[in-house]
Amino acid sequence: MTNPTWTPDSWRHKPVKYMPEDYPDAQALVQTEAELSRLPPLVFADETRQLTARLARVAEGKAILLQGGDCAESFKEFTTDNIRDTYRLLLQMAMVLTFAGNRPVVKVGRIAGQFAKPRSSPMETLGGVTLPSYRGDIINGMEFDAQARTPDPRRLLKAYHQSSATLNLLRAFAQRGYEELAEPQRWPQGGINRLLADRILESLSFMRALGVSPEPRSGSNAIDFFTSHEALLLNVEEAMTRAEPDGSGWYDSSAHMLWIGERTRQLDGGHVEFMRGIQNPIGIKCGPTMEPDEVLRLMDLLNPQGIPGRITLIGRFGADLVAERLPRLMAATRRDGRPVIWSIDPMHGNTHKAGNGYKTRSFDRILTEVCGFMDAAAAEGVHPGGLHLEMTGQNVTECLGGPQPVTEDDLSSRYHTHCDPRLNADQALQLAFLVAESMPSLRTHEARAA
Repeated sequence: MTNPTWTPDSWRHKPVKYMPEDYPDAQALVQTEAELSRLPPLVFADETRQLTARLARVAEGKAILLQGGDCAESFKEFTTDNIRDTYRLLLQMAMVLTFAGNRPVVKVGRIAGQFAKPRSSPMETLGGVTLPSYRGDIINGMEFDAQARTPDPRRLLKAYHQSSATLNLLRAFAQRGYEELAEPQRWPQGGINRLLADRILESLSFMRALGVSPEPRSGSNAIDFFTSHEALLLNVEEAMTRAEPDGSGWYDSSAHMLWIGERTRQLDGGHVEFMRGIQNPIGIKCGPTMEPDEVLRLMDLLNPQGIPGRITLIGRFGADLVAERLPRLMAATRRDGRPVIWSIDPMHGNTHKAGNGYKTRSFDRILTEVCGFMDAAAAEGVHPGGLHLEMTGQNVTECLGGPQPVTEDDLSSRYHTHCDPRLNADQALQLAFLVAESMPSLRTHEARAA
């Protein structure tokens, strides 16, 4: 539905935070934005509407949302193997959660557009030299020199074309099905629920023998994987927003789902202004400073009609604060009655510096926050709708702990992230198994088996 008080550029009349203002050639930026606006959409409105419908099932408690991928995609690590491995990992995790919870899993990647990152400081000093902070490959380069750190509008186009190629790969992978998931050597050997793992492998073998796919499809081109990113660079999002010819509204064609970050959810800010006018599903990061009244006012602005599947509230509190800060937010949305999804991002609130200077996260603290989320949801009578993770299918050493424990001494061996530390494949899959163990349907099965 068209909003008569909104246009794709109305955000420009509001205050905005964490967008670069130091492009040396302002005219080149304007020309690049115009070029983006003429390029084909990356995703289509019909696909986005499919996602909204599936998220409505999550809001009803009849499905689970799994959202994950890189903290920030890079140009350097753009390879078929990296995309395939992360996609496969998400499918494996979804399979575990589906079997344990007896509910379908809506799979949404942080991929094909997650390039920009808000930084706490616009400048960085190293060895007495001060330069602009690295803000993601879509803005500037990671190398610590003046040329690389200067914002370059050509990077916006490179990010678009990489996103397009990534989506082409994902759509090709989506047609191949779940065959690779049944390979036992791809499951970690320690720290997982062997009962559940064996049940999954047996079920997959049985379904393959019958010629049945474990992923229901409504047609040969059915979409079972969706994309998302933080809507940080509003000039890019504006350029990628298209009006549907049938008058059904404006859709941001850069991704199926977008979210507003913890640092950019100001009620009078440009990010909220932009997001209120698009029809895409919207995520809102909710941190320790979020108050119940603010949650409800954001819902008033972003979903006044109470459309199911429209809003996902993504908690990110940290292991120490989740039990204190989350329940009252859940209680407020439950009393309000409008449908929302509650998801948990256990990554951002649990970041610290290791003794050797590496930014890292502890697997145990990540798990503690997830468990706190599940406990709060149970206490408040709210469906624990999903997980939002920074993760990779690669065997990196960025987060501590896990089934093959990463120590502080290990961090330097395969620390490849361009921004924040990610769970590696073994850690992410183990987390899925541990979450699965807490699901009621699995506990009931185990009790009967005993």
